[in-house]
Amino acid sequence: MANAISRETIEYVGILAKLELSPEEKEAARKDMERMLDYIDKLNELDTSQAEPMSHVFPVNNVFREDVVTNGNEREKILKNAPEQKAGAFKVPKTVE
Repeated sequence: MANAISRETIEYVGILAKLELSPEEKEAARKDMERMLDYIDKLNELDTSQAEPMSHVFPVNNVFREDVVTNGNEREKILKNAPEQKAGAFKVPKTVE
């Protein structure tokens, strides 16, 4: 285990995460962090020179549909629902002085 996490680091991480950990939980968290860092070190040993860089595991294509107006201009129909209207728009009470 090349990655040793100090008790101070665990205390600091607990403060940042706003966690109250018991001594047993702190020790378990310390061991978990060490194992995670060791695993990352092991992954860094892999030869990735032949691997093509990618941003996603699966091929991602543009999934957006074309922006087409389907309901047209129905202002008069929409304004029939307004309790009050003015100049072709909804009239609402003033909320800011």
